[in-house]
Amino acid sequence: MVTLSTFMLIVLQHNAAHLGIATGKCLSESVTENVKNPFLKRLISYSAVGAAISTAMAEILGGGIALEMLFGLPIKIGAALVTLLVLYFEFTNAYKKIEKVIIGFVSLIGIAFLIEVIFAGVSWPEAAKGWVAPAFPAGSMAIIMSVLGAVVMPHNLFLHSEVIQSRQWNLEDEAVIQKQLKYEFGDTLLSMIIGWAINSAMILVAAATFFDKGKVVTDLVQAGEVLKPLLGNAASIIFALALLFAGVASTITAGMAGGSIFAGIFKEPYDIKDSHSKWGVLVTMIPAFLIILFIKDPFKGLIYSQMLLSMQLPITIFTQIYLTSSKKVMGKYANSLGDKIVLWVIAVIVAGLNVALIVTGF
Repeated sequence: MVTLSTFMLIVLQHNAAHLGIATGKCLSESVTENVKNPFLKRLISYSAVGAAISTAMAEILGGGIALEMLFGLPIKIGAALVTLLVLYFEFTNAYKKIEKVIIGFVSLIGIAFLIEVIFAGVSWPEAAKGWVAPAFPAGSMAIIMSVLGAVVMPHNLFLHSEVIQSRQWNLEDEAVIQKQLKYEFGDTLLSMIIGWAINSAMILVAAATFFDKGKVVTDLVQAGEVLKPLLGNAASIIFALALLFAGVASTITAGMAGGSIFAGIFKEPYDIKDSHSKWGVLVTMIPAFLIILFIKDPFKGLIYSQMLLSMQLPITIFTQIYLTSSKKVMGKYANSLGDKIVLWVIAVIVAGLNVALIVTGF
C-alpha cells in the first residue's frame, strides 16, 4: 500500500497542480464555480473540510503524545497547547521563522530510519515482494486504508492546487506554463520517492524490531524503541521531539488546507488576512481539538482518523477527474486520454478498497 499510494499521490498531486497552474484557481474555487448541483457541491466541499479536521486531529494528538513523552503532560493538555501554538503560527506567519529547524529535525529522524534499515536484518527478497505484491491479512483493512489516507491525504490535494496557483502561471504564455508543469512534476516526483523510501524504512525497521520478536504494538511511544540501536538511550527523546515538530508542521498544513477549502467555497483564494480564510482555519482546528477530548485510545484514534481520509478520497478524486478533464474548465490543458485512463484506474482502485473496507466491517 505504501508503494501503490505513493504512485497515486504522484499522479493526483501533479494533476491538482495542473488545475492550479492552468486555471489560476484552486480545487475548492473550481468546485464552487463549476459543480452546478448544490448537493454535490456541498458534499465535496464539506467532506474536504472534514478531511482537514480529521488530519488536524491526528496531528494535534501526535503532538500531545510527544509532550507526554517529553514532560509527562496529560495528552489532552498537551493537545490544547499544540492547538494554541499552531493557531499562533497560522495567524502570525511566525512559522516561517522556525520552518528550517522543524524540517531539519524531522529529516534527521527520516535519515535515521533509512540508516537503521541497513542494520535491521531485513530479508530483502521478502521486502521486494512486499513492495509490489498485494496482500490482505485478516483484520488488516483498517490499517491498509489508514496507510492510504495518511499518504494520499485529500485535503493536501486541495492545498497543493492552492499553493501552486498562487503565482498565477495561467496569466503567463504557454511556454511558461509548460515549464512550470514540468518543474512541478519533477519536484513532486523527487519528494514522493524520498517519502516512499522513509515510509518503507519505518515499516521494515518496525517489522524487524517488533514483529520478528513477537512484540505487539499498542502505543505510539513504542516507536521510539526502533531508534535505540542508532541513537542510544536518547532515542525516545529525539523521537518525541521529531514527533512534536512533525505534528506542529502537519497541523499547520491541515489548518491552511481547511482555510483554503473554506475560502474557495466563497470563490476566494487562501489569504490568512481575509475573514473566510481565518474562519476556515478555526473551523478546522477547533473541532479537531474537541474530538480529542472524547478519544479514549489515542493509538486507535490515529489509525481511524487516517482511515476516514481514505473514505473521503474517492469524492476528491472523482471531482478532480471531472474538473481536469473538462475543456470548459481547463481549455487546451484538459487531461489527455492517457491521463484519463490512469486517473480512472486510480479512482476505481480507491473506490474498490473502500467498498472492501465497508464489507469487512472495518
